[in-house]
Amino acid sequence: MKKTKLSVRELALDLLESVEKNQSYSNLVLNNYINKNELNSLDAGLLTEITYGTIQRKYTLDYYLKPFVQNSKKVQSWVLNLLRLSLYQMIYLEKVPDHAILFEAVEIAKKRGHKGITSMVNGVLRNVQRKGVPSLEEIEDPIERISIATSHPLWLVERWSNQFGIDKTKQMCEMNLTAPLQTARVNLTITNRERVIEDLKAEGYEVVESQIVPEGIVCLKGNLAHSNCYKQGHVSIQDESSMLVAYALGAHMDEHILDCCAAPGGKTTHIAEKMDGKGTVLALDLHEHKVKLIQEQAERLHLENVSTQVMDSRKTSQHFEKESFDRILVDAPCSGFGVMRRKPDLKYTKSEADVANLARIQNDLLDSVAPLVKQGGTLVYSTCTVDQAENEATATRFLYEHPDFEADYSMVERLPESVKPFLSGHLLQIFPQDFGSDGFFISCFRKKV
Repeated sequence: MKKTKLSVRELALDLLESVEKNQSYSNLVLNNYINKNELNSLDAGLLTEITYGTIQRKYTLDYYLKPFVQNSKKVQSWVLNLLRLSLYQMIYLEKVPDHAILFEAVEIAKKRGHKGITSMVNGVLRNVQRKGVPSLEEIEDPIERISIATSHPLWLVERWSNQFGIDKTKQMCEMNLTAPLQTARVNLTITNRERVIEDLKAEGYEVVESQIVPEGIVCLKGNLAHSNCYKQGHVSIQDESSMLVAYALGAHMDEHILDCCAAPGGKTTHIAEKMDGKGTVLALDLHEHKVKLIQEQAERLHLENVSTQVMDSRKTSQHFEKESFDRILVDAPCSGFGVMRRKPDLKYTKSEADVANLARIQNDLLDSVAPLVKQGGTLVYSTCTVDQAENEATATRFLYEHPDFEADYSMVERLPESVKPFLSGHLLQIFPQDFGSDGFFISCFRKKV
């Protein structure tokens, strides 16, 4: 018997349930759903929009639903997610008429629940349609208002307001609700940006030059991972902020480089490309399946100067001789607060305790690799977060506890002109609202001679 094909909204509801119950990463589950159900580009776009949108605005949607749902804690999770999903479409998707949203919500409720649930879903959504949702301006406390209006945990809004001020925090939280553009890095060892843009346009993609990184391109339409240019190794999908790391490191062709916590290999391969395929880049990661991803990227990009090893980077000093690397990159595990637009569920799963635990791991990583840097060599520490405990505080602690290192102010000479205004000495903090890329932190140290 042939299985009935689920509608996009039924898939979205299943996806929301999976993310919430199993704490699955929304981006991974979404890609799996799109491939498994063989969705066309239109349906895949709608599924992405309504699932990401519902997750991104969960607190706001719950605030809007509160006057209409009695004892929401007693409502089954799938029913609450159906209401969120439907309300998101009613408020934020202008092209979808309310009657179509209500009809499908009721049909899904009929299939999955009893008559009482169907009646409740229909009643709530019709009441919302008739009465409208409560105003966010009714929330008097400004921190709480930002938290609800942008669906960020209250503790995180308070923390960022203390670190960056309330205005910058509000801008960042609002930016996190927007969809990021896909960006890619051109492999300059085998082609150039002009030729790649021409080839991609010929394939039907809408692409423009990055204004941030010289080898970067921005995709306005299509998924570059499906392009011939990608398959041939001419481009790699990478955020513009992430591309800055290879610039900060400044590796030369004849050098021996160590990249810790390297999977899936975006920075590793960029470093190798900037060395024009010369020298050696040794990439480490804790998990074998992740190391395989680095190898696959290097092979796709035709890079022969990348080698890999499965290793806990906190134990590198036990495996390598002192001062055996010219430059080392520690792109450390972090809270990921800079990539919330790509992983909207992330903000609901982290806690202040997580930040503190991650900071300890970051310190351990830096302490482990420090002896391996040659005299006069470079150590770069980077994260895809904005939190000061993981960034500035970690960099300050490292210099304090390692007097054989100093701040490397020459990083300014290596970075693209576009980002120099955001540089503060040997520290670079990019916020999502600065130029629409991921939030990112880079610090550079030099081992004294």
